[in-house]
Formats: sequence, structure tokens, C-alpha cells
Amino acid sequence: MTDWRDALNVVVKDVATEMRTKEALGAMLVFALLVIIVFNFALELRSDNVREIAPGILWVAFAFAGMLGFNRSFALERENACIEGLMLAAADRSMIYVGKMLGNVVFMSLAEMCVLPIFAALFDVPVLNPALWLVILLGTLGLCAVGTLFAVMAVSTRAREVILPLLLFPITVPLIIAAVKATGQVLDGQRLSEAFVWLRLMLGFDIIFTLLAFLGFEYVIEE
Repeated sequence: MTDWRDALNVVVKDVATEMRTKEALGAMLVFALLVIIVFNFALELRSDNVREIAPGILWVAFAFAGMLGFNRSFALERENACIEGLMLAAADRSMIYVGKMLGNVVFMSLAEMCVLPIFAALFDVPVLNPALWLVILLGTLGLCAVGTLFAVMAVSTRAREVILPLLLFPITVPLIIAAVKATGQVLDGQRLSEAFVWLRLMLGFDIIFTLLAFLGFEYVIEE
């Protein structure tokens, strides 16, 4: 229980910092909205192709917005020399990863909740669907699990804005493809059981990479 309280303390610290600065969440939200609006006007959307295009646009917006949040989550720690304080704290360093990951999940979920109504209005698709929320949750967890680990690797480099996407996107390609496919099937009105193969792939990705990141974070942060 003490370990989980340590993780919760990290989440509370990140949320409190974000409430003061509003840098990460604001950037994520604005970027995601810009992606959706630009794609809406750039692509020739018709009633027969909007359901095919919309899922890809939605997950492009989520993935790139999440990347901004991951980068910012450790950039502030490095700029203020707070990361050394976290490392010196009497806490399991793996729980620092858990706290950071959960914080990223919170920020990314808030941005997604703000983006979804705009997405529904522009693309005329239903988003009040628990099946769609499940797909988004699994995709968000996977992106945050990998993005949090790679963010701490990239933050110590000079070109962290370039390094992070180069590390993140090749690894998360299977997750994003599965998320797009599952989202498309849900928006088409298919039953959740018909998207089960993609949901199973997303769940497996989440479990495997969360465990790998949890076990490897202690070694990564020391470097």
C-alpha cells in the first residue's frame, strides 16, 4: 500500500503542477483539435467514406497530442532538477513510473473528452458509445505505457522533441492499427464481439509493454 501511495503522490504532484501552468493539457488539446479540423477541411468527406477516414484521423490526433504530453511530463522535471529529487525519494522507482504513467493517462483522457464532441460534430459520427470508450481507454493505456518510458529516455537528449516520436511510433504501430480498426467497426455500428480480435491485440499490447516498462524504468532513469 505504501508503494501505491507513492505512485498516487506523483500523480497528485503532476496534476497540481499542471493546474498551475496548464501547459501540457492546453498544448495537447489545441494540437488535437487542429489536427481534426485540418483533416476535416483537407479531405473530401462524403457520407460513404467518412466512417472509413474518421477513425484514422481520430487516432492521429490522439497519438500526436499524447506525444506532446509525454514529452512535457519529464521536461519539467529535468528543467527544474526535480528528477534527481524523485530518484532520491524513499520510494520504489518503478512506482515513479506508475505515477507518471497514470498522470499521463489523466491528461490524455481529459484532452480526449474535450476532443470527442468536436470530432462528433465535424464528422457526424456517434461517440456516446461505451464500446468506443473501451477502445479509446485501451489505446490510451498502451500509448501512455510506452510513451512514459520513452519520454524519460528522450528527455536527457538535446533533440528530445525528435527522439521521442522516433522511439514511440514504430513501437506503437500495432496498437494504433488495432485501435483504428476497432474504432472503425464500432462507428459502423457493429457489435463489440466483432472487434474482439483487435481488442485482444490492444489488451495484449497494454499488458506486455506496461510490464516491460515497469521492470525497465528503474534502469532507464538511472542512465
